[in-house]
Amino acid sequence: MSVSNQISDGVFFHAVIQGQSITVQLPPAIAPALSGLPAASATFTGRDGHITDLLGLLEPGPDRQQAVLVAAVAGLAGVGKTELAVQTAIRALAEDGWFPGGVLFVDMFGYDAERRLSPERALDGLLHALGLPGEHIPPTLQDRSRLYRSVLAAYAAQGRRILVVIDNASAADQARPLLPTDGSTAALVTSRHTLDIEARLHDLNVLDEAASVDLLAQALRQARGAADTRVRDEPAEAAAIARLCGGLPLALRVAAALLADTPTRPLASLAEALRAAHTRLDRLRREDRAVRAAFDLSYRHLPATHARLFRLLPLNAGPDIATESAARLADLDTPTTETLLSDLARAHLIEPAAVWGRWRAHDLVRLYADERGVEHAVADDRDAAQTRLHAHYITTTAGAAAHLVSSSVEPPSRFPDWSAAMAWLRGEHSNLIATAIADPPLGSPTTTTALATLLSGYLDRTRSYGDMATVSAAAVTIARSQGDLQAEGIALNDYGSALRQMRRFDESIEAHSRALDIAAELDDRLAAGGALQNLGNAYRMVRRFEESVEAHGRAVALFREFGDRHGEGTALNGLGLVLGDMRRFDEAVEMLGQAIAVYQELEDQRSAALCLTNLGTILTDLQRYDEAVEAHAEAAAIAVQLEDRHFEGGALGNLGNACVALGRFDEAFDALTQAVDAFREQGDRHAEGRALGNLGLVLARLRRPREAVDAHALAVAIAAETGDRHAEGAALNNLGSALVESNRLDEAAVTYTRAVEAFREIADPYNEGRALSNLGWVLFGMRRLDEAVEVFGQAAAAFDQVGEHGAEHRALGNQAMVHNERWLLRQDGHASPLV
Repeated sequence: MSVSNQISDGVFFHAVIQGQSITVQLPPAIAPALSGLPAASATFTGRDGHITDLLGLLEPGPDRQQAVLVAAVAGLAGVGKTELAVQTAIRALAEDGWFPGGVLFVDMFGYDAERRLSPERALDGLLHALGLPGEHIPPTLQDRSRLYRSVLAAYAAQGRRILVVIDNASAADQARPLLPTDGSTAALVTSRHTLDIEARLHDLNVLDEAASVDLLAQALRQARGAADTRVRDEPAEAAAIARLCGGLPLALRVAAALLADTPTRPLASLAEALRAAHTRLDRLRREDRAVRAAFDLSYRHLPATHARLFRLLPLNAGPDIATESAARLADLDTPTTETLLSDLARAHLIEPAAVWGRWRAHDLVRLYADERGVEHAVADDRDAAQTRLHAHYITTTAGAAAHLVSSSVEPPSRFPDWSAAMAWLRGEHSNLIATAIADPPLGSPTTTTALATLLSGYLDRTRSYGDMATVSAAAVTIARSQGDLQAEGIALNDYGSALRQMRRFDESIEAHSRALDIAAELDDRLAAGGALQNLGNAYRMVRRFEESVEAHGRAVALFREFGDRHGEGTALNGLGLVLGDMRRFDEAVEMLGQAIAVYQELEDQRSAALCLTNLGTILTDLQRYDEAVEAHAEAAAIAVQLEDRHFEGGALGNLGNACVALGRFDEAFDALTQAVDAFREQGDRHAEGRALGNLGLVLARLRRPREAVDAHALAVAIAAETGDRHAEGAALNNLGSALVESNRLDEAAVTYTRAVEAFREIADPYNEGRALSNLGWVLFGMRRLDEAVEVFGQAAAAFDQVGEHGAEHRALGNQAMVHNERWLLRQDGHASPLV
């Protein structure tokens, strides 16, 4: 038992013990000494905010009273609760007048079955520490607690407040008898559990990466002196060690000790040793300190049902798990599972995520739980548990995906509407992707194939093309390994579609071409139609318009041959779009009209509305603006009827753009503002950014330049947040124009330069050329003529790459004009006025 004290001066008091009144006189003085606390670590970092918060709770008011008398620090094993309490106590004792009576410290060993202190034993030690002779200490818990509290109250009444630190309590009934009740004495309690002791709760989390690296550096300097510069010399590896330790102070201190053992060992060596997840806990041990041993004490404290769920949780491949999913995993009802998860969270073996109903575990705890799960694999029937979890993900994803597919058939009732389905998919996004791409034992080929197909529509809708490419590529690999050509063709089409959206057009064409070859090999003419349709879309993006028309035309014929009316409508829609790009507008209108008729026959209102929006765009190109507005308005009305706020946002955005062409800017502003609101409400940041860009253009036409700049700046921020470099480049280009209108040329030049960099990064020469041309004009306006000449030349070269010779010639003409202007300026110091 570890009990220590720091008390000064004596005091007389009366206490009733077993019906007797006694008087105890303490020694006249006990010398103050910090030995009452465990030694504080010299390597302590990243906890300034926590120290400040706790001192704020302990600080007495003007009357030497305080509002919070008990503060309970809770957290994961090894997170540094004891160290925080000690460091806080030292600082509190140093404050004049806060705790003139000193500090009492007791380690309850609450999680160690062999050394665990009962409250009776703890009180015996505390009363001895307070100076009471053994013959005056009563035998029962109630009387010991009453006497202890009386002593503390007497000291407080004499102006000698004491700080009580109760460390490592495992349960409320272990700590509660030790808590002061006089209204003045303060207590700090630490536990791995969130204790119900009417205390101010203070959760302690792991260190962030910067503080973790700092702790490593401090520990090495403490052990080896200032000459140990390994953390400074290997910053990337230090950060890697910090991440692999998960910011857990115990793990970081073990890592530092291992490095200190051998001064010549590079950090890269330890980082490499820790990267192997299955042996990481083995590596994080040194003599009497080990991360696994710390977790063992918490795990052994769990009831059997809680321990089983804890062991099963690592079977979820994603970063967190929903209560519903955990219930399927454990084969329990949801209320029971929620209770068990809440209990595990109170034990700080897991933690609630930012959204209620989701739970996550520290990486090292997850590894520990998985080790215990492997040990109990038969008893827990882990294979069956994983099968249940995967089945839950597959069936629920199927139910959600049904709401995203245009169909006259009512979707399953798992979700009441499109919004609920999308909310579930967004909440489970990371888990579904992780499960789909996980290797066995966490993943399975069947699960990968199923989720890849089911998720394609959602991933396309949310523009999560990186994930779509990753999942579909995994499905392609599995299909090839199994010799399943049909599955390979399906996955290749999804893979190619994702690559097209990522602007990796050559790879997209290759994927769809292979899918077409497979369809031919299988003599699957319907699958060939789908591959041709996708191939036509890819050809369109690289401006191979004739090949695109041919591919879409063949797809239409195949779908008609097999009576696949929905596929026919989709192919006709694609054909109309490419004909519009070729400026064969009348033919485009005809194809889109046929597509609309097909969808109306199928009572597929959503697809019909989609074609109406495309038709409206073509009508705008034909300068048939009134008809374009009518088409977009009809599409928006259908979306309202379908209660599809997301699609309504798209239709309203297109309606706004059509109103711009008619000069009806107020109506355009209203439509685009509603579109932004709809996308924001649905959480579609990509679409919100696009609508904001168009809104910014309208605001500029309404001569509201500041608002235009704000709209474009927000569009830039959203594109950067979502990682869409193409959208970011376009938004930067628009922002540059708004800044020019505001005569903020320096900012415009910087913005256009960023747009050039974005388009160059994603290999989009055409838009790079446009941004360069805009930058050239700004530089010309700033009279930075040498730079303008160079930039217009770069623009011409960019346009030449994609065969845009008209734009190339204009850029060269601009270059020549600026060159001539520069020559005139150098001849006589005068230049033509800028128009």
